[in-house]
Amino acid sequence: MSRYTAVRLTMAVWVLGWALGCGAAPAAEQADYAAERQRMVEQQLSGLWRGIRNPAVLKAMGSVPRHEFVPEAQRPYAYADHALPIGYGQTISQPYVVAFMTEQLDPRPTDKVLEIGTGSGYQAAVLSGLVASVYSIEIVEPLARQAEALLKRLGYDNVRVRAGDGYRGWPEAAPFDAIIVTAAPDHVPEPLVEQLKDGGRMIIPVGELGGQELILLKKKGIRLDREAVLPVRFVPMTGESRKKKSP
Repeated sequence: MSRYTAVRLTMAVWVLGWALGCGAAPAAEQADYAAERQRMVEQQLSGLWRGIRNPAVLKAMGSVPRHEFVPEAQRPYAYADHALPIGYGQTISQPYVVAFMTEQLDPRPTDKVLEIGTGSGYQAAVLSGLVASVYSIEIVEPLARQAEALLKRLGYDNVRVRAGDGYRGWPEAAPFDAIIVTAAPDHVPEPLVEQLKDGGRMIIPVGELGGQELILLKKKGIRLDREAVLPVRFVPMTGESRKKKSP
């Protein structure tokens, strides 16, 4: 067996294991998860010191089953206030960061949204109930495949997933009302700016590890308003982004 075949088989087994671990849980277990979600919303998101205020965002965070989007071994921690590993060196962001980015994006029911960095599909699921459609790109092919299957199984039918390098976006589906990026380049990719509608919004972490800022961009004609809104720590954007480092 060639090394390439062995790697492909290993990836396939990993994906199958994930899929088997994502089966429906007993009713009592689902009730426990629902209670954990409610505590997450009340204690981590809508409290006075953090203050996510958008009721639609809070409702989405309280309804999306986050435990379905993490490996089975991580499910006891699915609603804890921290990021979790999902394999291949990738993570699912902590609930507060997901809610904060979603609120900053100001999602609207008619929006077409581009997501860069599908991961396990959780952020796309949160957006699914808030906007008209979500186009999501994941550079790690096995993650893209499993996220697509999971989102379909859970009924998030307005989400499309593609395996590929998100640096250049999804040009044939552009323009987008909003763009959300969940991996950090050291600069804002120009192709994403070009694919943003006039009046559109983009939320993106920018910078090297240890010095990243979450940046909110608003496109107004030829002007791009830029505001740093939160210090963060995301996995670096890979692919073409690494080849086009800013000076």
